[in-house]
Amino acid sequence: MKLSRCVAAIMGGVLVGMPVVASAAAVVRSAAGADPASITGARDQFRLDLGGGNVAGANGSFGGVRREINWDGVPDSFSSPNTLPNDFFNVNSPRGAIFVPNDPGDSFQVSADDSNPTLTPVEFGEIDPTYPGIFQTFSAQRLFGTRGDTNLQVLFRVPGTNTLATVAGFGAVFTDVDLNATIEFFDSANISLGAFAAPAANNGLSFLGVSFNAGEQVAKVQIVSGNTVPNSGNLDGGTVDIVVMDDFIYGEPKAIPEPTTGILGALALATLSVARRQRARRG
Repeated sequence: MKLSRCVAAIMGGVLVGMPVVASAAAVVRSAAGADPASITGARDQFRLDLGGGNVAGANGSFGGVRREINWDGVPDSFSSPNTLPNDFFNVNSPRGAIFVPNDPGDSFQVSADDSNPTLTPVEFGEIDPTYPGIFQTFSAQRLFGTRGDTNLQVLFRVPGTNTLATVAGFGAVFTDVDLNATIEFFDSANISLGAFAAPAANNGLSFLGVSFNAGEQVAKVQIVSGNTVPNSGNLDGGTVDIVVMDDFIYGEPKAIPEPTTGILGALALATLSVARRQRARRG
């Protein structure tokens, strides 16, 4: 009980300096349809929600307030049949995004374009020849997919560094959603801000973008793309839903404020100190 009261007092003292984030509904933009035009309006509205205009700067930066990844600048050496490094978009093309597979042995892949030197088929046709018939691009020609699991996490860093960061929102284009494609958002304390589903579009395109306007900050997103991974012999249809992705759009990654991390660290140290003193008295 004494430990609990001490910790409560400590928390009461340090939390005075912490901002209180008002609760607010997430701003959701979504659409689905047979072609890129079907989702362009929702994508454009999500861009406006985040800000940054329409002219891209270096490394997919829009006015320093939004980043985009369309996969088309990924070189052949990191495209099919090769895998994409998890940190490609924080090291090779620093945009502050790191991809984490659900299993450490899983990997990510960007599809080939039609000018690649190995003559690899587009739209993951080298994995299974049926895939170009079910997948289409929003921004030609490359797509992005997971290998080994349908789940992946996207973590955020200050671009080009290892500094933990958060963003104001995140959106993605999915292709061939029949049953299941979701994005769940987490804050820096790993507390869920909500999970949202992309609308279905068989052999078409779906867009889902979610932003937060009351100070909530996103440190991680968890994406589920279908229920079956692309693999030779895995055929889409019925209860089998194979989904890959195109453009990612997200707020500019910004460093997690030092006062917050400092307060949490101080709280942990203070709690440990109180516990040690109580053990010393009992001893």
